Amino acid sequence: MSLVNDQKKLIEVNDLSIQFQNKGNEPGFELKQINFMLNKGETLGIVGESGSGKSITSLAIMGLLGRSGADITGGNILFHCQNNTVDLTSLSEKEYRSFRGKKISMIFQEPMTSLNPALRCGFQVEELLKIHEVKLKDSKQKVLEVFDLVKLPRIEEIYKSYPHQLSGGQRQRVMIAMAIICEPDLVIADEPTTALDVTVQKEILELLKLIQKKSNMGLIFISHDLGVIGEIADRVMVMRNGLSVESGSVAEILMNPMKDYTKALIACRPHLNSTSHRLPTVDSFNEEIITETGTEKSGTKLAGSPILEIRNLKTYYNKKQSFFTGTRDVVKAVDDISFQVFEGETLGLVGESGCGKSTLGRSIVQLIKPDDGDILYRGKSISKLSAKELRLLRRKIQIIFQDPFSSLNPRHTIGSILTEPIRVHGIRDGSKSARVFAIELLERVGLEAAFMNRYPHEFSGGQRQRIGIARALAMEPEFIICDESASALDVSVQAQIINLLNDIKDQFNLTYIFISHDLTVVKYFSDRVVVMRNGKIEEINSSEQIYTKPQSDYTRLLINSNMEL
Repeated sequence: MSLVNDQKKLIEVNDLSIQFQNKGNEPGFELKQINFMLNKGETLGIVGESGSGKSITSLAIMGLLGRSGADITGGNILFHCQNNTVDLTSLSEKEYRSFRGKKISMIFQEPMTSLNPALRCGFQVEELLKIHEVKLKDSKQKVLEVFDLVKLPRIEEIYKSYPHQLSGGQRQRVMIAMAIICEPDLVIADEPTTALDVTVQKEILELLKLIQKKSNMGLIFISHDLGVIGEIADRVMVMRNGLSVESGSVAEILMNPMKDYTKALIACRPHLNSTSHRLPTVDSFNEEIITETGTEKSGTKLAGSPILEIRNLKTYYNKKQSFFTGTRDVVKAVDDISFQVFEGETLGLVGESGCGKSTLGRSIVQLIKPDDGDILYRGKSISKLSAKELRLLRRKIQIIFQDPFSSLNPRHTIGSILTEPIRVHGIRDGSKSARVFAIELLERVGLEAAFMNRYPHEFSGGQRQRIGIARALAMEPEFIICDESASALDVSVQAQIINLLNDIKDQFNLTYIFISHDLTVVKYFSDRVVVMRNGKIEEINSSEQIYTKPQSDYTRLLINSNMEL
């Protein structure tokens, strides 16, 4: 991506420093002397792990630090617009309102929590035009035009829809429409593609580049994924612990990084040709890369009776009922699926959102009752089990959810979350024994015994995911379903979780179904891969065969979309 040398400056961040205050007014996280400059029509990628200061930098630019307990302690942010230069750090909240949304806008990471669930999507976007007094003959028509620009389908229907009625990709497009409706000079995109499927992710990146080309806007794109940054950015700044580690052009940073931290971020992500049994992490990067330790996947012998067999499984949802006919629209989430999983195997399950991956996983553990077909575990039909037998089976088959924060009870301590199932199922006798076992599990997943008295909100995303894994292990299972358990994590934390899952698989002789939309992770982690689309299986084969000799056009599309990022 070439740079245009005669572009005018859009924003300059000079020696920006920010200090957070902990309880008791003790100094907390600190952002230290951040410097960068962005021209009109240019894209700056800011990359780093969670807690590096990426989002705090963007919130400072947006003037949204107010209630976060943070203060700007040094430096300035100069914004160049209409032949004027404004120091954003000197503006009052009232003055900032004329900039925020109109001159500078932001696309947030999670549109479901950023959009108002009680208001229709069209109203929320149109409201920005009214707030900033953009005079138009037909503001609704302007919203529909922007919806069409961001390639939303059925724009009239989307205009009248509530956020929960849209898919993740559609909600993200509504957020983009909201960000560009007032034609701002600068857009900040904060992790806008992290939890999206690879095909949707590619579409969002292409959309942002198209809009930028048409409007010549500046774009700050924040991500933890250097592959995504390489697809969209002109220049890159790498951040860690509130500091700028290094910066330069995309080619310089991706092809010839100077700092070990940047090299580690690049190495942490699995590649399609990965064969090592372990991924390098940021902390162990030097040792693991230099010595090139790690064993190749040994593969699984698909012999004997399968531990799990799915026969013609069907799980349908009734979407809505027609007022006139009384009939319901049926969504075939899982539509006549059959496959087998063998003991000690890791079976990858991949496909776009809505293809039925999670529904299949929840049907197996009976969180959702299938409409037809059968599920056999060690040759015995799950559907024919009594309530007592099903309860015993659930000890053997556990699930690790995608979002550990929503699956952990916020009112309970980690100790209570881990010991309760141990006591309920009689896995250990006595409360003391249960607590000792829970501490042992925490230590096995790389956490400390002192964490037993803390609550879920006190942990990072990676730590919460480790707690979710410990909770699954507390039942001493034979079979674990990992439902997007590493998808939304930083690449370095993702590497740690994948290594941990590999380690405990060997230690406890586990069998996995690994559900993900990230094809490189699925290939790296799995022995065989099932590709799903619209509730059906497109193909199933060894991970190597799927990626080197895909049989279906859809699989080739997924692989090509992944390779282009």
